[in-house]
Amino acid sequence: MPPVSASAIMLTFLGDHVLDRHICVYSGSVIDVLGRAGVSAEATRSTLTRMTGRGLLRRQRSGRRMYFGLTERSARILHDGSVRLWQTGAVNRDWDGTWTLLAFSLPGERQRERHDLRAALAWAGFGPVQGGLWIAPGAPDVSDLLSEHIRVFRGRTDPSTDIAEMIAGAYDLAALADRYEDFRTRWAGVRPTDPLATKLLLITDWLQIIRRDPRLPAEHLPADWPAAGAQELFRALNDRLTGPAAEIAAGLLDTLPDEG
Repeated sequence: MPPVSASAIMLTFLGDHVLDRHICVYSGSVIDVLGRAGVSAEATRSTLTRMTGRGLLRRQRSGRRMYFGLTERSARILHDGSVRLWQTGAVNRDWDGTWTLLAFSLPGERQRERHDLRAALAWAGFGPVQGGLWIAPGAPDVSDLLSEHIRVFRGRTDPSTDIAEMIAGAYDLAALADRYEDFRTRWAGVRPTDPLATKLLLITDWLQIIRRDPRLPAEHLPADWPAAGAQELFRALNDRLTGPAAEIAAGLLDTLPDEG
């Protein structure tokens, strides 16, 4: 699979083993679990420290041991990932026909700002139509993007508009499709020797793909769009790994009730 950061695997671990359980987990346990997925002890300690500094984790001491629990901020991030994984998924078959249009205008000398805004728009699921006009299906949350240079509109396309053509011009469909095809190639026929590590890597890999997917309406994508097949493979593998992974984790994790 493509290189993944210790932070990404950490978030997967927290979402799978800590979220909504109202527990804190001993740092040594985290090191043991992430070590099975190829993350060094040093990288795990550094990630715990960095996430605590950013307000994503909180410390809870018990004797000489340090435990870590979620904060409201990290819980929100993990719940968002959970919704993408298990509810909205990778295939958008329930599009309501609406679009969000975002127009921006920045002076030429503010190139860095413009670059950063475009990156943020792409991450939020927008694609460029022309100039400073970008679109996204449905009603994505744009509250973090708003500024005096941005205007947002919502509506429907005129019947004369070729939506499939508009999508093909605004998004790199080939790159999106390649990510799903690559996922299927990586994971088809996998025979895990360590269900816990495999499940962590599987979910991390899948999340990195679907978080970059703008969830374009399925009815306007090519008939052979590979997202559905990749999602079916992901869920089948996850179902197969869940029980054995939970058994291993139960023997490794030292937890306490979250007093926060």
